Amino acid sequence: MQPVLASLIDLLALERLDRDLFRGRSQDLGWGAIFGGQVLGQAVSAAAQTVTADRAVHSIHGYFMRAGDVRRPILYQVDRLRDGASFTTRRVTAVQEGEAIFSLEASFQGAEDGFDHQDAMPEVPAPEALKSEHELAQAIADKLPPMLRTIALADRPIEIRPVEIRDPLRPRVAPPSRRMWYRAIDALPDDPALHRYLLAYASDFAFLGTAMDPHGTSWLQPGMQVASLDHAMWFHRPFRFDDWLLYVVDSPSASGGRGLVRGQFFDRAGRLVASAAQEGLIRKRQPR
Repeated sequence: MQPVLASLIDLLALERLDRDLFRGRSQDLGWGAIFGGQVLGQAVSAAAQTVTADRAVHSIHGYFMRAGDVRRPILYQVDRLRDGASFTTRRVTAVQEGEAIFSLEASFQGAEDGFDHQDAMPEVPAPEALKSEHELAQAIADKLPPMLRTIALADRPIEIRPVEIRDPLRPRVAPPSRRMWYRAIDALPDDPALHRYLLAYASDFAFLGTAMDPHGTSWLQPGMQVASLDHAMWFHRPFRFDDWLLYVVDSPSASGGRGLVRGQFFDRAGRLVASAAQEGLIRKRQPR
């Protein structure tokens, strides 16, 4: 396995300090704060480690309360809210320096037969016909600011191949919709829980930016304050994250300094395997 992916898996695995207490390291992606997907993925990992392997997470609802400090570890306290006949519920609180920075509730369920329907997967080019974000960044590396160039050209554990290309340095007004292929860069172990918390981690990439597209701005523009406020996911069907998944994202609304985004993950066979939603802060600060 490539080192950058192995490092991410180790980051999300956590250190168990007690029966329901875990410690996670922080990952500095160069943004000055902890990436929201990291806290989300680690919290799902903590919850999953307190549930029997025959039950998989099917829904998560989390709130980001404070920006995390990349220089410090994070403690994850798991509360066992319910162990029922069909469902298991956990609450996870992420803490730094005695203060909660994130909270999550997660529900787990065993495999069960039932009614089955889904949205159709849109027709898009195959991932093999598209360039990755890393390749696109390499093509314009000489035009990027030094700090952003380092971030853009760094090795990544998750490969993203966008269908619609956006330039955050020179944003233009565009419809509030994006489609991107996602895949881990190497083969993963046969652990369904791992694939789910890796997808939770990756679901926060390029998500909130969709709400800014109709306004011709991006998180890199002067005066923009952008932050995730909450994040929810539903896992519908089994999948592997070492095979391509199409992330179809749209933003139905922005108002009050907040933007709402929704996403659907389809596998290459067209099965809808997961859905996500997030509301985030997209505030344009006026110069003083």
